Parts: sequence; C-alpha cells; structure tokens
Amino acid sequence: MVDEQQPKLRIRRQGKVQVVEFEDRKILEEMIITQIGEQLSGLVEAEPEPRLVLDFRNVEHLSSAALGVLITLSKQVAERQGKMALANIQPQIYEVFKITRLNKLFTIQNTTDAAVQALA
Repeated sequence: MVDEQQPKLRIRRQGKVQVVEFEDRKILEEMIITQIGEQLSGLVEAEPEPRLVLDFRNVEHLSSAALGVLITLSKQVAERQGKMALANIQPQIYEVFKITRLNKLFTIQNTTDAAVQALA
C-alpha cells in the first residue's frame, strides 16, 4: 500500500545547485514535516558543499515546526560550508518570516533563478 501522506518534493539540479520544490500546499503535520526534514538532511549530507534552493511556490501554509526544520537545515548546510536560499515565498508566509526575524537568517529571493544565482 502506498502511503498517501508521503511529502512530495520535486528535486532537480541546476548547475551546482539542487532546487527542491515543495508540492504540498500545506506543510502542517508533524509526521510530514519530520519526513521532509529527513529528506532535506539527506540531500545536505550527500554533498561536500551543499547548495540548496528551497522553492515554496506551491506552499500556502507552513507550521512553526516546519520553520524549526528550516533552521536546523540551515545549520547543517553551514556546517558543511554550503549555502541555502529560499524562493517564491507567498506574502502571508513571508510575514511570519519577518515577525520571527527569520528573514534575517535566510537568503530569500523572489524567484528560483535569482536564488540559484545568489548561490552560484
């Protein structure tokens, strides 16, 4: 039986950068957030100097636990002398980043291409 709750991430390589596009509109459930965190950690661990762009174009809702995963991921990337950027964040989610001051922690670009260029 296929687990319908499996988070859907579309991963593609653009030069030296891995672009991860979230396919789910809502990233709220603890189990899914944990699975996403594990998948993203695996990507970081597989690269000597990871360059990661997280594309949020489809995401409308993000829980605080998901923000925690992003913070952890940012630390993992930094430990490996890598770089990470976020792209296509919806205005209502960006407000949360501003309120929590996470917009200062993360490199945030309007488009995936701009985020890829920021890491190149």
